[in-house]
Amino acid sequence: MAAAAAVSPLAPKKFAEPPPIEGVRLAAGAAGIRYQGRTDVLLAVFDEGATVAGVFTTSKCPSAPVDWCRDKLRHGRARALVVNSGNANAFTGKAGREATEMTARLAAKAVGAKEDEIFLASTGVIGEPLDASKFDDVLERLAAQARPGGWLDAARAIMTTDTFPKVATATATIDGVEVTVNGMAKGAGMIAPNMATMLAYVFTDAAISAEALQKLLSKGVKSTFNAVTVDSDTSTSDTLMLFATGAAEKRGQKKAKKANGKSLKDFAEKLDAVLLDLAQQVARDGEGARKFIEVRVTGAESDKAAKKIAFSIANSPLVKTAAAGEDANWGRVVMAVGKAGEKAERDLLSIWFGDIRVAHEGRRDPDYDEAAASAAMKQDKIVIRADLGLAKGEATVWTCDLTKEYVAINGDYRS
Repeated sequence: MAAAAAVSPLAPKKFAEPPPIEGVRLAAGAAGIRYQGRTDVLLAVFDEGATVAGVFTTSKCPSAPVDWCRDKLRHGRARALVVNSGNANAFTGKAGREATEMTARLAAKAVGAKEDEIFLASTGVIGEPLDASKFDDVLERLAAQARPGGWLDAARAIMTTDTFPKVATATATIDGVEVTVNGMAKGAGMIAPNMATMLAYVFTDAAISAEALQKLLSKGVKSTFNAVTVDSDTSTSDTLMLFATGAAEKRGQKKAKKANGKSLKDFAEKLDAVLLDLAQQVARDGEGARKFIEVRVTGAESDKAAKKIAFSIANSPLVKTAAAGEDANWGRVVMAVGKAGEKAERDLLSIWFGDIRVAHEGRRDPDYDEAAASAAMKQDKIVIRADLGLAKGEATVWTCDLTKEYVAINGDYRS
C-alpha cells in the first residue's frame, strides 16, 4: 500500500475536539479490514429514543450497507452506527448482503438492541468481499469502551485517502434550550454531488421526530454536500445520516414534530452550517489538492441552470489543471460555460478571477491585467465568477484543483 499522504495544505490550521453530546457514546478500534497499524472501525452507541434520518448515493450500483440503511430508515429509530474503512462492501453480491446482516447482528448483540436499529457504512475498495467475522469481539469490546466525546479519533477511524479528520460543531437554541450539533465526515476522492458525496454523520441532543429530521436534512444537503465536487465521480457508498438523541427534552425542550416550525429555525441554520463546513473540508482535502476553488455563477436563466453551469466549470479538468498551474486561462471558463447545455449568450458573459474581471461582453476585458489575474491564481483559495447577464439565477459550488498527485494516488490505490 502507498505511504500515507502529507496533510493537505488546505486543511484547518487547528483540529478542535467537538464537545460531548448527551445520549451518544463513541469508540474506535482496529479490526484489520485492510489497514494495519491504525483504527478502521467506528462504533457510535445511542440511548433509547434516538431518531434518525439519511440521504444516500444516487448511484445505480449502491453498496450493501446503503441498501441496508435505506431499508431500516423507515423505522426512524437508531441504537448504533458501525462504520468501517478499507473495504466498501460494494459490488459484492450475496456475500455483501450476508456481511451486512452479520455485522448488524454482532452490533445488535453488543449494544443490546434490535437489528433494525443498527446502521452501517463501509468505505474503501469496491468489489472485494468484506469479512464481517473480523468484527466479532471487536464490536463487543468497543461497546464496552464507548464514551462521550472522542470525535477526532472517531473521524480518523473512517478515513481512507483523507489526509486529515473532518469534524465540525455548532450550538443552537430550541424553545430556549441550548442544543449541540456535531458532525464528522470522510472523503477526498470519488466526490461528486447527488447526495451525499462521501460518508458524513451528524449528531445532536435535540428532540426532533424522524420525519422532521428527514426534511431538515434533505433540504440542507442541497446547498452543502450537493454543492461540492472533487472529480465528478459519485461513489457507490455515499451516505449522510443525522441522529438526534432527544436528551434536550429532559432540559425542557418540547419535541419538535414538524420541520417548518418556528422553534427549529435556529437549529436548521446551525445544521446547515455544520453540513457546509464538513462539505468544504472534503473539497479542501481533495486528493492531491493545493487550491480550494469557489465557483460562483450569477445572471443565469434559473438557479438550476446556474448550478449546472457552475458544476461544468468546477468539474472541468482544464479549469482545474489551470488552477493547479496558477494559469489565469479564462478561456477555459468560457469553454465550460458554453458546453454546460444551459442558455448563455457569448456577448453578455463576464468572468472574474477573484476581484479581477478578465472577460466582459464576449471578449477580453479592456482593462485586462495579466499580472493581476495571475496573482489571483496564486492564492490558496481561488474564486471564479461567471455572470451570464440573462436573469437572476445564481449558484455557488466548491471544488479543488487537479494535480499530478491525484493521478499518483488513484493510480496505485489498490497496490
